[in-house]
Amino acid sequence: MKLNIVKYRFLFLAISAILLLPGIVAMIYSTITYPTHTPMKVGIDYTGGTTLQYGVKETISNDKLSDVRKTLENGGIENPYLQIININAQDGKDLKAILSIRTKFIAEGSSDQDKITNIMNKEFSSPELVQVASVGPTLGMELFKNSLIALSLALLGIVAYLTFRFQFDYALAAILGLVHDALFVCGVFSILGLLYDVQIDALFVSALLTVIGFSVHDTIVVFDRVRENLKYYSKKMTFSEIMNASINQTLARSINTSLTTLITLFALYLFGGVTTKDFVLAMIIGIAVGTYSSIFFCATLVDIWEDKKVSAKAAAV
Repeated sequence: MKLNIVKYRFLFLAISAILLLPGIVAMIYSTITYPTHTPMKVGIDYTGGTTLQYGVKETISNDKLSDVRKTLENGGIENPYLQIININAQDGKDLKAILSIRTKFIAEGSSDQDKITNIMNKEFSSPELVQVASVGPTLGMELFKNSLIALSLALLGIVAYLTFRFQFDYALAAILGLVHDALFVCGVFSILGLLYDVQIDALFVSALLTVIGFSVHDTIVVFDRVRENLKYYSKKMTFSEIMNASINQTLARSINTSLTTLITLFALYLFGGVTTKDFVLAMIIGIAVGTYSSIFFCATLVDIWEDKKVSAKAAAV
């Protein structure tokens, strides 16, 4: 059974708007309220700071998390960001969770780490310091600039390729599809930052670049089929009919490719290490929305523009 996708093109555009709006609102709110004035909560990779992770044997509730945060602030620790990382029991250990504490940069030999450890000893039974990671403010800013440069160069390269490979309408639709996917992923992580203190780091940028590449690949497959069908059926079928046929011809391929990738990513998310969970989550969200945008957003945009061209020509005659 063939799906008449172009018939409901405005519905799909409305769905895209509904998907993007909450994230855009969250990013605007975050930009206004965060001290860093960034649309998402950034980790120490970009701001500089120290993260200490303590393994604990108790289950940590949200109320307990608030109490620990207040105790840290009262103990002289500036602006601590706390996050609970649930883990599976490890061999020889009965740890139930890891409490991640991020604060300002703590220099080697500083008493602040001892303060945090002492507070953790009072709040929990035999907490275990499992990891300490520090990034200086200068290095953090350098990483941030390099990430922006990498993202910008990747986007410019994609724009140049699409403009060369397709006519302007197709290239513009694909570029808007990239913006659509990137905005959605960033919006979701902005919401997660507000609700669950999820922070982005260099891995997030890597995930975003991968998502953009995957989305472009899917869009090119659809547009290539449209271009091939136009050669043979342009005199027999309207552009909307050709677009609809092309989408249906590539639909199974796009869905199957995405599903096999998502199955692998879900396995990594469920059974992989805690340090890569946010990276994998960004990939899952991005690939899912990228598959949607290639079929239901980019293709319908081209169809709408072609319809307007035909209408304009008819009006001029």
